[in-house]
Amino acid sequence: MRKILVTSALPYANGSIHLGHLVEYIQTDIWVRAQRFANNDVYYICADDTHGTPVMLRAEKENISPDELVNMVHKEHSADFLDFNIRFNNFYTTNSQENKELSEQIYLTLKNYNKIEKKQIEQFFDEEKNMFLPDRFIKGSCPRCKAKDQYGDSCEICGSTYTPTDLIDAYSVVSGSKPIKKKTDHYFFKLSECSDFLEQWTQSGTLQQEAANKLKEWFKAGLTDWDISRDAPYFGFEIPDAPGKFFYVWLDAPIGYMASFKNFCQKNSVNFDEYWNINSDAELVHFIGKDILYFHALFWPATLKYSDFRLPDKIYAHGFLTINGEKMSKSRGTFITARSYLDTLKNPDLLRYYFFSKLNDSMEDIDLNLDDFLVKVNSDLVGKFINIASRTSGFIVKYFDNILIEANDFTDEDSISYINNLVALKKEIISLYDARQYSKLTRLVMSHVEVINEFVNKREPWILAKQDSQQQMNSDLHEVCSTALQAFRLISIYLAPVFPGLVIKIESFFNDNFKSFDQVELSAKTITKYEHLLSRIEQKDIDAMINLNLN
Repeated sequence: MRKILVTSALPYANGSIHLGHLVEYIQTDIWVRAQRFANNDVYYICADDTHGTPVMLRAEKENISPDELVNMVHKEHSADFLDFNIRFNNFYTTNSQENKELSEQIYLTLKNYNKIEKKQIEQFFDEEKNMFLPDRFIKGSCPRCKAKDQYGDSCEICGSTYTPTDLIDAYSVVSGSKPIKKKTDHYFFKLSECSDFLEQWTQSGTLQQEAANKLKEWFKAGLTDWDISRDAPYFGFEIPDAPGKFFYVWLDAPIGYMASFKNFCQKNSVNFDEYWNINSDAELVHFIGKDILYFHALFWPATLKYSDFRLPDKIYAHGFLTINGEKMSKSRGTFITARSYLDTLKNPDLLRYYFFSKLNDSMEDIDLNLDDFLVKVNSDLVGKFINIASRTSGFIVKYFDNILIEANDFTDEDSISYINNLVALKKEIISLYDARQYSKLTRLVMSHVEVINEFVNKREPWILAKQDSQQQMNSDLHEVCSTALQAFRLISIYLAPVFPGLVIKIESFFNDNFKSFDQVELSAKTITKYEHLLSRIEQKDIDAMINLNLN
């Protein structure tokens, strides 16, 4: 049995959860559920990322305190995750006492290792707001291509990166005024001194090969020291020995993984050190978007290394989500929030299945084509998978008192072969889940769904039920329908991590409780009367979702 601590990247407490976010949480939740079905011991941890200037300014705009804002957003995020069947062991907040204590502990340990240095830098300062401006709160013309209204760190037109002071005609996004340049003292983590360690670690197999290759570019350019401080006013934790200076959000945000788990441990009598001690034998697995690979594969392991904590075993990065082949867009109604999906399409398992069918172990972007979504869900799940139960269960109820023939008692060679082949898939299914080869797993399982449907079509139970010989009708009809339903049960167990809401209904149908892939080696004995399991998606529902996001 493996002992695994799993995290997803922390959603920022300055906006709603949208479908792009859900790619990661759904992918991770499926992986965690599959690990548990494989009888591994898994904790799944997350938290809201709450600190930084954007949260502070939004709270000011809404005339509430930052604490009130992050509490309000936390309730919204928690409800969205719950309703999408994302089941964290703990969904916490980085604005916590645990995170403050751990951030200070890590900072002071880094300082003891001589990995912290104070430097004087020059930054843009908004005199009207009396604050230094983060990169994303400065705009101006790109110093390379002269494109207007570009942010202070990179140009969206030509892709150039630069420092904010390089911008032409820079202005403050906060007040609109022209900022001045002002000197200030900042605290830096000496990332440049960690280059040898990080170059070796990033090529150790912890990352996907494409991620490891991408990071080679950073080492060629040379790592620069990392600014881990921000000036007041700032919503965050004040640095212990530096009044008026605060930890940059990207220092305390990943420490939020540790803080959330520590909070969980305190409430559930779990040993925190067994998972975070430098000699821990547990696995630490991070799921992230490829846009934050730099932070998780360079800053984070270096921070852990020189603060005497264990390092991640795996960092799994995924790509972005496009909708209908394009970036999500508010003007096209495709910047779809989790809540607007739920308010219109209702069933989260449909999106979970669609993402599952598209995802693999790479960093490639995936596309949610809404026409394909409608066809695929209706065809795969309703037309093929659920169809197995809906077309055969009535005969078992009507003629055989809800009792199934168990697989060990089958006499038909095809029946025996189909069930044996499905049971034999267990090892491969577990392996594909573990490797995050979800699209391959989908194709494998759906091929067996099609085989069972072809078997039913060929044996025609509706014709068998009309045979003159009652004895022959009973024998053939009972085994054909039992074969289909025993296969349906096995496939349901294999797909249980994907659609937990639907599986609850299927469990009730079989008078069962699916907890482990080992249950495929057993047979169902009875069923209940078939009740409607799944509804088709209608085009009008997709149109309603798009229209809702246009408002």
